[in-house]
Amino acid sequence: MDSNGYSDPYVKCLKPDMGKKGKCKTQIKKRTLNPEFNEEFGFEIKHSELAKKTLDISVWDYDIGKSNDYIGCQLGITAKGERLKHWYECLKNKDKRIERWHTLVNEN
Repeated sequence: MDSNGYSDPYVKCLKPDMGKKGKCKTQIKKRTLNPEFNEEFGFEIKHSELAKKTLDISVWDYDIGKSNDYIGCQLGITAKGERLKHWYECLKNKDKRIERWHTLVNEN
């Protein structure tokens, strides 16, 4: 949260093994602490390779003139708790959309 009591969040997604070509970003949601991002990112990957990958999803607070603040989570084999359960459900349900809400916390 900024000094004005709000944030200007946006989401970045780094697709596995794609480097800079694999970066996706949502629009910035101005002055909110409860953003909803109704945007979709997609990429093709062999189902047999999915278990070895990590999808890095991060939420950032956009700040003018200084570095952006990081808040985020990871989905993949290295995740824990509900995020890991979500990943396993994705692995078990090939070609099916699995949607879940995840609480984001500052892990620094």
